[in-house]
Amino acid sequence: MKFTTLLTSVAALAVMAVAGTTTASAADSTLEIVKKRGHLRCQVGPPSPGYYNLDAKGDWYGLDVQTCRAVAAAIFGDPNKLEIQSISSQLRFTSLANGESDLLSRTATWTMSRDTQLGLDFLQPNFYDGQGFTVHKDSGITSALELKGAKVCVTSGTTTELNLGDYSRANNLNISAVTFEDFNVRDETYLNGGCDAVTGDKSSMAGNLAAFPVPSDHIILPETLSKEPLAPAVRHGDSQWRDIVSWSVYAMINAEELGVTSKNVEDLRANSDDVNIRRMLGVEGNLHEGLGLSKDWAFSIIKHIGNYGENYEAFMGNGEQGIGIPRKGTTNALWTQGGLMYSPPMR
Repeated sequence: MKFTTLLTSVAALAVMAVAGTTTASAADSTLEIVKKRGHLRCQVGPPSPGYYNLDAKGDWYGLDVQTCRAVAAAIFGDPNKLEIQSISSQLRFTSLANGESDLLSRTATWTMSRDTQLGLDFLQPNFYDGQGFTVHKDSGITSALELKGAKVCVTSGTTTELNLGDYSRANNLNISAVTFEDFNVRDETYLNGGCDAVTGDKSSMAGNLAAFPVPSDHIILPETLSKEPLAPAVRHGDSQWRDIVSWSVYAMINAEELGVTSKNVEDLRANSDDVNIRRMLGVEGNLHEGLGLSKDWAFSIIKHIGNYGENYEAFMGNGEQGIGIPRKGTTNALWTQGGLMYSPPMR
């Protein structure tokens, strides 16, 4: 059964924080809490094309949602034993730290301060991004260095806001940041002339731009301001839970490298002689024991969710729900193809 919640107020979060903390204290590990509850609580943000969005039926889909579903599949053998929580940028880390969310999977940039000062652990990125600017094509602006004195719309409480300030100071641009909690309001303000440009992760801007009334009236400038490794995160201090989430992501990456897909995984489990495939799918060996999961945990992920490449194409690439971002030759390609997508050996 799927549950959907939207948390937007500090008061509501405070009430749930007490409940979450009480629940957490009653069990020894996050895995035990999740199993007793009967479903995973996974946090995303307000709808964002490519990563987490709502279909006509009100169901969530996207690359980050698939990470949530993969972890649910690994634990329960069912990707739908899942509660998706849509939480604002300002409250996201608090919600995870206080136990209301079991897992954060929502375009959060892995930075040193977040990883060392918030009581959280960031894991293997599921998308490598970089920040850029979108401007009106008829503005004549072709470079971010031409934004001197410009007003730039940006989402508050994000690394994007901080990067904008750094870039402006470094290049003596005197940019004025116009901040918003909701990226939809941010983009609407830009479209109505309230800002000269809008800034954000280039992948998110590509998805949002596609929904503009006339997408061809806008361009994304060539400069990339920052490194944005977007990664899931968990609370610090539960190494078993960290391993479960990490290896759920690694399993999808490793499966792509080995040529294991949602379409052939059953046949390969039954017939493959490749020891690497057999170990990953639980046919031989005991990889599951260190995670505290069943032998078929990775098989369940690939069967229900697919490998990383399948998910990239479906949601970030040219699939029906994709946003058309090329993968070939980018950091999001497999390491065997010059990218950064790499799984440690599953042995």
